[in-house]
Amino acid sequence: MREVTLVEVGLRDGLQNESRILSTAEKKQLAERLIAAGVKELEITSFVHPRWIPQLSDAAELASSLPNRPDVRYRALVPNRKGLERALETPVDEFAVFLSASETHNRKNINKCIEETYPVLEEVVREALSHGKRVRGYVSTVFGCPYEGEVPVANTVEICERLLKMGVYEISLGDTIGVATPRQVKEKLKTLAGVLPVERLAGHFHDTRGTALVNAYVSLEMGITTLDSAFGGLGGCPYAPGAAGNVATEDLVYMLEQEGIRTGIDLETLCAAGLLAEKLLGQRLPSKVLQSMAAHCQAKEESRE
Repeated sequence: MREVTLVEVGLRDGLQNESRILSTAEKKQLAERLIAAGVKELEITSFVHPRWIPQLSDAAELASSLPNRPDVRYRALVPNRKGLERALETPVDEFAVFLSASETHNRKNINKCIEETYPVLEEVVREALSHGKRVRGYVSTVFGCPYEGEVPVANTVEICERLLKMGVYEISLGDTIGVATPRQVKEKLKTLAGVLPVERLAGHFHDTRGTALVNAYVSLEMGITTLDSAFGGLGGCPYAPGAAGNVATEDLVYMLEQEGIRTGIDLETLCAAGLLAEKLLGQRLPSKVLQSMAAHCQAKEESRE
């Protein structure tokens, strides 16, 4: 494998869990920095009711303010038909639907059981496709649930089959609470690849226990070619207590490029976006490569004085 597609989810999955709510102008500034770094796939927001995620209450304003770039694809999460109607009024290129592989997490997140969620998603996907929009699917808690523990792989298989039948083009498999280990990733992906087209699957790993980067690498070895990540290592889940951020885009880009796998992303420019995010959020972000770059820049500045 010589090339990997990275889906940048920091503006949505990352910022939705932050106590400081960034302005639309600040989010736009971050998006522009990411695009300048070479990021081509940007999940920018979610059209969920602002009452549930106030950090993303400016979804329509942000989506309508971003630069129109034919080489950049903007994506937004849509939970239901009402969210889709709002999203369709913006220039967003494609949408994403989501549900959990565990019943309890799905109820906490969507307020419905899995079976009740399918008709909602079917309506969204059907309507989105009729408007010429592509739809991606997310399956959360594939590798473990904060309420139920181990989640049977059969749950994920059934959900993925239903989503593909609806017409989603790709399914992102989420380690929502960051409990997956390399062996578990291998075993689950081997099972899934036996019944599903592996080219339609993507990896989405959180770093709660420090295993996100190695799990991402193992998934590549198992045939996955698309990975979700967040600049600075931002992220978390409001319905998964203790969950840390996504695998950091900076760390992933460094590892992949050093392994000779192209990402199309310039690391130095990407780190500049992460440092801007630190300034805007008023906190240090967990990406190790970002912190290394920051320390290097500081040392250079001090040597000039």
